[in-house]
Amino acid sequence: MPQRDFDTQRLARDAMHSASEVVELLDLLWEHTRDTVTTTSVSAAQLRLMYLVDRKDGLRMQVLGKLLRAAPPSVSRLCDRLQATGFLERLPCPESGREVTLRLTIAGKRHLEQIRTEREATLNWAIEAMPQEDRRALATGLAGLQSALTPVDRSGLG
Repeated sequence: MPQRDFDTQRLARDAMHSASEVVELLDLLWEHTRDTVTTTSVSAAQLRLMYLVDRKDGLRMQVLGKLLRAAPPSVSRLCDRLQATGFLERLPCPESGREVTLRLTIAGKRHLEQIRTEREATLNWAIEAMPQEDRRALATGLAGLQSALTPVDRSGLG
């Protein structure tokens, strides 16, 4: 194998390993933020559901189940809990009386905004601590990663 191919493969492997470590750190930070932002506890699965509904107001329950890769009873229980906290509302689907659409309430949107604000503050603090050259490299690298991941975004929320 030529040296150049080996170096390219090693660089890709190192980048993947570094990205995985950063994702794990972010998972820990996100978990901490989710639990400390407000007195209302929201599970990781409920938060994922809220993010999806926030991205597409009026999301149908059936579509949500596919996005979460969860069985209808599980999705329904997640929605029940979020509805009980006042973060989610179910509405009849305008096109089909048999289907239900979902919308975040004002309280649900506020909760997500608090979490996002806290997470952004944490990221801002970390990025500000980086040398400017590293910040530029991070911005370039993240833009490239986002571009590479976009075609595999299977959420249908685009």
